[in-house]
Amino acid sequence: MEHIVIIGNGISGVTTARHIRKLSDKRITIISAETKYFFSRTALMYIYMGHMQFEHTQPYEPWFWEKNRIELKQAAVAKVETADKNLVLSTGETISYDKLVIATGSKPNKFGWPGQDLKGVQGMYSKQDLDQLEANAPNNEVCKRAVVVGGGLIGIEMAEMLSSRNIPVTFLVREKSFWNGVLPAQESEMLNKHIKEHHIDLRLGTNLKEILSDENGHARAVVIAETGEELACSVVGLTAGVSPNIDFLRDSGIEIGRGVKVNRHLETNISDIYAIGDCAEQHEGIDERRPIEAVWYTGRMMGETLAQTICGNKTAYKPGHWFNSAKFLDIEYQTYGWVWAQPKEHEARFYWEHSDEQKCIHINYNKTTREFIGINTFGIRMRHEVFDRWLTEKQSVDHVVKHLKEANFDPEFFTHYEKEILAAFQKQLQTV
Repeated sequence: MEHIVIIGNGISGVTTARHIRKLSDKRITIISAETKYFFSRTALMYIYMGHMQFEHTQPYEPWFWEKNRIELKQAAVAKVETADKNLVLSTGETISYDKLVIATGSKPNKFGWPGQDLKGVQGMYSKQDLDQLEANAPNNEVCKRAVVVGGGLIGIEMAEMLSSRNIPVTFLVREKSFWNGVLPAQESEMLNKHIKEHHIDLRLGTNLKEILSDENGHARAVVIAETGEELACSVVGLTAGVSPNIDFLRDSGIEIGRGVKVNRHLETNISDIYAIGDCAEQHEGIDERRPIEAVWYTGRMMGETLAQTICGNKTAYKPGHWFNSAKFLDIEYQTYGWVWAQPKEHEARFYWEHSDEQKCIHINYNKTTREFIGINTFGIRMRHEVFDRWLTEKQSVDHVVKHLKEANFDPEFFTHYEKEILAAFQKQLQTV
């Protein structure tokens, strides 16, 4: 019986296993050093904040795996011997495979800061990180102040987590405005204000120089690069992005760049070895997408696609129109299509913001053809399937604005502001 081994039990690896089982009787083994059972990584913050227990983050009961004949092994893979189709575990044990799926996800970035390996310094990505944070910052008596370094999604989540336990947080963001490499200036500025309103000490344009140690090897302060200022703290969160977790593949012969190089069928340069999820890197990005996509839903889609190929129906990965969502403290964010931080030469924008400075719509379109290209929404929940259809139909910006009500989850809200939004759009048209 053909043996499929999957390294990694995140959304990508588990989706692959589930769909292979639906399609075949192949032997399936999932190996993970992080946890025995698959869990929702995006829910980790809610455990620390007291909204969930860890068992609530597991979508499948423990009996699910045996019933579906999916073998689970909690171990770390030290080496992949591609010629012999063997995996060497950190324990010295070996496992053979017929086909191998690498779905090892990401790891937090470290940039060689002095003191980055001190006690009390950590990322916020894995279950182990959550356990470590619980030990380092159980309350504001043990942790008098925390410093979070890095201005992305994980950074704002970690700042919110710590704040939920009344731990003062200083948030060091290298950029001049929060997440301004992704968001246009209006949305970025809205979030700057929102973060500060939540009593988080946001320091923009600020870099970490080093982390200072106390006599026990524990972080006691950080030093600001620009000013030399020392900020006393007992926890330092390093959240300056993530990188593919692929160090164990360096001598395997599998082609790697930043991630594991794959083609449109998610195949590596070595027969019967595939890579999916955060650790996979397309040789060239698909359409406007980046070669590496550390996004939950693309990992799931890759898993579904690869299961088809492994079961004899060779299928190319086609992720469709870009979309994503996140939550910044109290503000929900959605994006469909493409709204760059800066518009391209052929693009124009329409922006509307509510007077409470916590809701906005930002639409990107082709200024010549008026074709709708993308939309950002903050504080207004929209329907994915409507925007997906409009992007496929290449609808005009005029059609989108006129019919925005159809896409809104909250018609009462939109009805209340529909005239204001349409009037703002018409006014912009007259000034273009």
